[in-house]
Amino acid sequence: MPTLVVMPQMGESIAEGTIVRWMKKVGDQVERDEPLFEISTDKVDAEIPSPAAGVLTDIKVREGETVGVNTVVATIGQAGEAVEQQPVRQQPDGQTTPTPTPADKTVSAIQPQQPSGNGRRRSSPLVRRIAKEHNIDVAQIAGSGIGGRVTKHDILDYIEHAPAPRVARPTGADRVEKMSVMRKKIAEHMVLSTRTSAHVYSVFHVNFSPVDKLRQQKKAEYEAAGAKLTYMAFIARVVTEALHHHPTINASIDGENVVYKKDINLGVAVALEDGLIVPVIKNADEKNVLGLSRAIADVAERARSKRLNPDEVHGGTFTITNPGQFGAQFGMPIINQPQVAILGVGTIEKRPVVVEDAIGIRTMAYLTLGYDHRLVDGAVADQFMADVKHRLECFDTNDC
Repeated sequence: MPTLVVMPQMGESIAEGTIVRWMKKVGDQVERDEPLFEISTDKVDAEIPSPAAGVLTDIKVREGETVGVNTVVATIGQAGEAVEQQPVRQQPDGQTTPTPTPADKTVSAIQPQQPSGNGRRRSSPLVRRIAKEHNIDVAQIAGSGIGGRVTKHDILDYIEHAPAPRVARPTGADRVEKMSVMRKKIAEHMVLSTRTSAHVYSVFHVNFSPVDKLRQQKKAEYEAAGAKLTYMAFIARVVTEALHHHPTINASIDGENVVYKKDINLGVAVALEDGLIVPVIKNADEKNVLGLSRAIADVAERARSKRLNPDEVHGGTFTITNPGQFGAQFGMPIINQPQVAILGVGTIEKRPVVVEDAIGIRTMAYLTLGYDHRLVDGAVADQFMADVKHRLECFDTNDC
């Protein structure tokens, strides 16, 4: 039985994806879980593994095409199965040429053309946008894609090894570019969220000095265990504890019903070169600080290297985002639908504060809760944040 390869759903709100490049061509042997093709969605570019071992017998969706989730994009035959050979017909000059079959027409239809005589090379809109930004002629780049197509990896490799270009002052009219697939989808998702949820925000100033002291004490121990002890692990731990006591924050709205989630699945926003993605740590409340440290580092690394599995980017019940890593004092994040709240972490730094009528230096940060006022009232949100603040400032060392 042949195996149908479909466009995966990389998130609850993602309805389509764009084929960026095929890593195998028709007739190639593929192993199960071997990278087969790369897609672009509103949240991430991802390499999709083969669902089975065998022979790639058919490619139905070309590079650059956008299709809905669960659309069949390719077919994999049984391992060892050869691609059917075309019958041969005689040409008048004595040469032979294969007679096209319906399957061959499908394959030939998706084969990109060779570079034309005018020196132009086939490339995706993303590649052309990168080329414009770096003032690069795509025709100068040797493409590794099907039919010599220049892929994103080709142009990024070219930029990395090319001499620094001379910076020129732009002339003429403003440059107008079409949005990338990812940027367009992010825009749609964010606009949908602002139209759906009644966004309200509460900001709390939190003393991280006890957590900072504990980090210094446990740093060597965690490094010996192969984990990096970050503030985010402490925040994730106290958030999951607080969500147990404030179930409305871990709920969602379904029409006229409120769905109180039994699981606490923590989304952690990860910034990418061309956008962002929110991988989800399932049952995060079952992990201690060490387990959360490992889980956060793992999903972040695999998100940046495009190795996340589809089920790791959906099913979240609450999200944490960290604009403070870039120096922001605090952020006003947009809720990740269909959730009803999101926590923004500001930069964690030493600041002068009033301590018992005197000025002291403490490690401080602003935490911002964005919540959906359709379900979450201000009192409920502030009670949740007061709980988070208390747990951080009086952190239980047994959780480490």
